[in-house]
Amino acid sequence: MIVRNLEEARKTDRLVKSESGTWDSTRLVLANDGGGFSFHITRIYEGTETHIHYKHHYESVYCIEGEGEVETLADGKIWPIKPGDIYILDQHDEHLLRAHKTMHLACVFTPPITGKEVHREDGSYAPPDEI
Repeated sequence: MIVRNLEEARKTDRLVKSESGTWDSTRLVLANDGGGFSFHITRIYEGTETHIHYKHHYESVYCIEGEGEVETLADGKIWPIKPGDIYILDQHDEHLLRAHKTMHLACVFTPPITGKEVHREDGSYAPPDEI
């Protein structure tokens, strides 16, 4: 069994901050934990926009707190996001995530990330075999 505390994890290298300063993510479960997925609590900061395109991962995102919107770039469709909403990137959707009020999000990735990934210029993480 693995038991971790969010605030304690934020004091370790499990807290990853974006170079752009638009988000941070506490990686509570990673690939080396052996669960077949990774689980993160991510904060998207108020007034920011983040370009994301997970070409090699699927992600589910549940909004715990805050307000924002997600826009799929393929069709320009915009969905408002508020507490209680989930969105699932089941088609490797290239998207923009905007926070109107700082959002706290619970995120699940498959395949799991290792914790060493950084967003590349196109908004993606490298494939797992390249990390």
